[in-house]
Amino acid sequence: MGRALMIQGTGSNVGKSMIVAGLCRAARRRGLSVAPFKPQNMSNNAAVTADGGEIGRAQALQALACGLPPHTDMNPVLLKPETDVGAQVIVQGRRLAKAQARDYAALKPALMPPVLESFGRLRAAHDLVIAEGAGSPAEINLRPRDIANMGFARATDTPVVLVGDIDRGGVIAQIVGTQAVLDHDDAAMIRGFIINRFRGDPTLFDDGYAMIAARTGWRGFGVAPWFAEAWRLPAEDALDVAAPRREAGLHVVCLQLSRIANFDDLDPLAQEPGVRLTMLAPGRAVPGDAALVVIPGSKSTRGDLAFLRAQGWDVDLAAHVRRSGRVLGLCGGYQMLGRSVADPEGIEGPRGQDAGLGLLDVATAMTLDKRLTETAAVHVATGAAFRGYEIHIGRTDGPDCARPFATVDGAPEGATSACGRVAGSYLHGMFRDDGFRAAFLGGFGVAASTGYDAGVEATLDALADHLERHLDVDGLLAAAG
Repeated sequence: MGRALMIQGTGSNVGKSMIVAGLCRAARRRGLSVAPFKPQNMSNNAAVTADGGEIGRAQALQALACGLPPHTDMNPVLLKPETDVGAQVIVQGRRLAKAQARDYAALKPALMPPVLESFGRLRAAHDLVIAEGAGSPAEINLRPRDIANMGFARATDTPVVLVGDIDRGGVIAQIVGTQAVLDHDDAAMIRGFIINRFRGDPTLFDDGYAMIAARTGWRGFGVAPWFAEAWRLPAEDALDVAAPRREAGLHVVCLQLSRIANFDDLDPLAQEPGVRLTMLAPGRAVPGDAALVVIPGSKSTRGDLAFLRAQGWDVDLAAHVRRSGRVLGLCGGYQMLGRSVADPEGIEGPRGQDAGLGLLDVATAMTLDKRLTETAAVHVATGAAFRGYEIHIGRTDGPDCARPFATVDGAPEGATSACGRVAGSYLHGMFRDDGFRAAFLGGFGVAASTGYDAGVEATLDALADHLERHLDVDGLLAAAG
């Protein structure tokens, strides 16, 4: 069995995913066969796996850092929020149930066996597994039946390193306080700590670093400065999409829906120097100079359709199209563009039917079957071939489907309006394809100039270099048990 190390955090979004990705790449460069693992993740930004399931986008990126195709064993439990108090529960890549937050704890005893099963397969197949916690072990109210942090670490005897985010402030209290509230046996699993996201001269924190070590008795593995190139990697949280601010270029606006899903579709556009991407926050009007408005995927199409209307974006979109602006709906965004969205079985929420935006002459009916597949397609308007993936429920039909966005194995996919300015597709990931992106942007008179996948690989190498310079990577890998 291979060795294992778990990276936990003092809170959510402290940089655990980036630390794991960088360590995975560093371990791979040492000649180790390494795999990522996250027992439980909560995200609507999912990736389709080689074995026909889905996992969190962060684990797919970590798999890339390891030189592996994404696999459902890397994230055996995925929670996809549909409302503020409910989520779809995905186990080993397949939908198990829809659970309310208060009922999820009762499911956990049944979830630990598949978590351990997936972890065991990865350990048997690789020299090293680097696991990522979820949230924080300091949430001791969740410790009974925990499968995400110390419950998993204790069940598998996996050593833990704790990450604190100094950019948020109070990092001494984050780490010392975590030790203070942990059960003694849980605290004993922690081998040391990392300070993440320091801005400026790291030596200015030498005294604080020493205080943490003295108060906890834990070893410090280093202070990692802010990694400025992180925006070049696919983000798992929409709040982490940090496109560079540009004053000129093709203005592409993406509506930041409340249940936005697979928003990393926009990452390749954000990296094009000739594109100015705006992730439009709720309450803001669609800018009048937008050339293209993207309605992204959503985990709750009808819920986000109501959210979109509450922002006044339906009125803005109609005006945008009248000004000869273009609209592209992806997956849930495609469904919203039609005449209606029906959910007779209550799959995503209450049963019923809502009027769509009416910008495409199509209608959608939600179905229990979920389509999860990688797809090769050809864009009808440009003739450009590309690869993408599908991850959706629902079937969309109507007259505008006679003008498809793309073809898949010769069959029509998606729809385009009679005026040609509004289009929708179920295909995610299309902009990652350099050839398609160049052809699509060429339709706006913009030249594409980046190699997206090559850029991600280079950034993963730069991330590993960053950690090698500032952390004791050899010590971290040696701490794996």
